[in-house]
Amino acid sequence: MLGVGTLVNLVATFAALMAAAQGAPVALAAALHFAPMPYNLFLFAALWRLRGRAPVLPMLALVWLVTMTVV
Repeated sequence: MLGVGTLVNLVATFAALMAAAQGAPVALAAALHFAPMPYNLFLFAALWRLRGRAPVLPMLALVWLVTMTVV
């Protein structure tokens, strides 16, 4: 979740920033930025439902989800 999810989000954010810098409509840049959101929610839900996990993992997953949504 931390490795692949973060990389996917950084690539999408970079693509959104590049589109905005090239003069693309704001809606397109926002769509590019939020494109990985379903994948992020899937990763979060999968970790939340994981059996035998450490009690701190759901909170870390929530912090990651909020951070990746903002970044």
